[in-house]
Amino acid sequence: MDDDVTLALLDAARVIAANGLSDAFGHVSTRISETALAITPVTPLGLIRPGFTPVEIRLDATELPPRAPKEAWIHVALMRDRPDIGAVCRAQPPSVAAVSALNRDLVALSGHGAVLGPIATYAASWLVRDAARAIEVETAIATYDAVILRGNGAVTCGTDLPHAVARMWLLERLADLSLQAWSAGDPVALPEPEREWWFAQAGELLPRIYDYLVKAEGDN
Repeated sequence: MDDDVTLALLDAARVIAANGLSDAFGHVSTRISETALAITPVTPLGLIRPGFTPVEIRLDATELPPRAPKEAWIHVALMRDRPDIGAVCRAQPPSVAAVSALNRDLVALSGHGAVLGPIATYAASWLVRDAARAIEVETAIATYDAVILRGNGAVTCGTDLPHAVARMWLLERLADLSLQAWSAGDPVALPEPEREWWFAQAGELLPRIYDYLVKAEGDN
C-alpha cells in the first residue's frame, strides 16, 4: 500500500476520533484506483496507529477481505456507482444521533451548514452489513454528499478524504446548532439563493476546515 494513502487514512481517522465523531465504531476509505479502494480495518479510529495496514477492496468484490469492517459494503457501493466519490467517512456523531431520534430533517441554519448541501436520510436502523443494504443506502444518498442512517450514525463522502471528513464535522456542527435552535424556538433556514452560494464554496472551504482539524489534532 502506498505510504501516502496510509498516512492520509491515519490523519482522517485521528480527526474523526479527536472530534468525538466516533468511538468503538467508524471507518474511512479512499479510492486508490478506478477499481479499488483502501479502508481502515476493524479497529476503533482512535486506536489506529502509525504503521497500520489499510485493507484494499476491489469495487467488484463479491465478499469482503479479512480485517475489513462489515459495513465496508457502503464504501464499495458508493464508489462503484458514483465516479465523483473519492472518499467515504462512516461515523456516529452524537448530535446527529439526537436529531435522528427526533425524526426531524436538518436544514441549513448557517453558512457552514449550507456547505453540506441537501442531507439524505436512510430510514432503517439496522447495520448495513451486506451488499443489498449498502445499495439501499447508496440509493438514499443519490447525488447528495451526506446521509443520516436513522438510529445508526451517518455517512459522508467527497472527492477526497478532506472533503468527506470535513463534511462529517460540519454535519455534527449543524446537528448541534439545530438542537439548540429547536429548543429556543422555531429556526428559519437560510434563503435558497444564499444556500446555493454557500454550497458553491465547498471546494474552497472544505479543505481549509480539514487542514484546521488536522493541525488542531496534531497540537494536542
